[in-house]
Amino acid sequence: MSSRTTITILSKTKRALEALKKKDESWDEFLQKLIAEIQRVRREKNRGKLSEILEAEFQEVKIKKWAREY
Repeated sequence: MSSRTTITILSKTKRALEALKKKDESWDEFLQKLIAEIQRVRREKNRGKLSEILEAEFQEVKIKKWAREY
C-alpha cells in the first residue's frame, strides 16, 4: 500500500492549482501530470542547448580543419 503525506501550501497557491486541475481528476493525477509536463519542457530545453553546443563544436572543428589545410 502506498503511503500518503500532507503538504502545506498557501491558499493562493491552492486556488491557482485548482484553476488548472480538472474536476474529475485527483490531486495525485493532476500533480503527476504537472511533474511530467515540467520534465518534458526541461528535456526539450536541454536538448536545444545540447544541439547548440554540438553545432558550435562542429563549426569549430570545421574551421580548424580548414585552417590546417592552408
